[in-house]
Amino acid sequence: MNQMHKDNREPVRGQEPDRAGSFYCPKSLVVGVTGGVATGKTTVAHMLEALGAARVSADEIVHRLLAPGTDVSRRVIDEFGPEIQADGVIDRSKLGDIVFRDPAKRKRLEAIIHPHVMAEIESRIDEFHRNCTGVLVVEIPLLVEVGATRMVDKVLVVWAEQETQIDRLQKRYNISRPEAVLRVRSQLPMEEKVKVADWVISTEGTLRTTKRRVERLWSDVQKSLALRC
Repeated sequence: MNQMHKDNREPVRGQEPDRAGSFYCPKSLVVGVTGGVATGKTTVAHMLEALGAARVSADEIVHRLLAPGTDVSRRVIDEFGPEIQADGVIDRSKLGDIVFRDPAKRKRLEAIIHPHVMAEIESRIDEFHRNCTGVLVVEIPLLVEVGATRMVDKVLVVWAEQETQIDRLQKRYNISRPEAVLRVRSQLPMEEKVKVADWVISTEGTLRTTKRRVERLWSDVQKSLALRC
């Protein structure tokens, strides 16, 4: 870890909001990607990765943490019961049904998982800073809720209309409209997330339209980084 990183823990968005490059390395940038459920966060993150960004996904970390035999999976099963399993594997759909209906249970799940997720993400960001070049996309659905904006240089909120979110959830998980509405409304309103955004990308419309929006953002980021000395 370089001396600049050790002496300045706050990222650039907390110190120089107009600056494009990372506070640690002028030619690098850590972008936190967040948004509501079914707004298209992962789609946008993958598009940025295809354009050349490195990518870290909180959801992929959670998937590994919940694999059979891990300490985290055992704690989750102890907390929520063996019925959340299917063939010895935690069924995330069953677990989701439980926690989306009960805010207290959701908080208990988050207390088990989030410290491990955030520790790994912080480690990956530290590793990225040592390389001191390029763009790192960090996909964290609860970026705002857990106060993780301090870890990134810029915040990109991926946005969609609430009706679009509901429709996507119904199709993705084959659930009823009331269940989809419950999942959407269980999260922080999109308006609150947009308040802390440096950039907002809408995924309304076709996939091609979203791709063009992402490409424009990527072009702007690259131009900004190129201007840094």
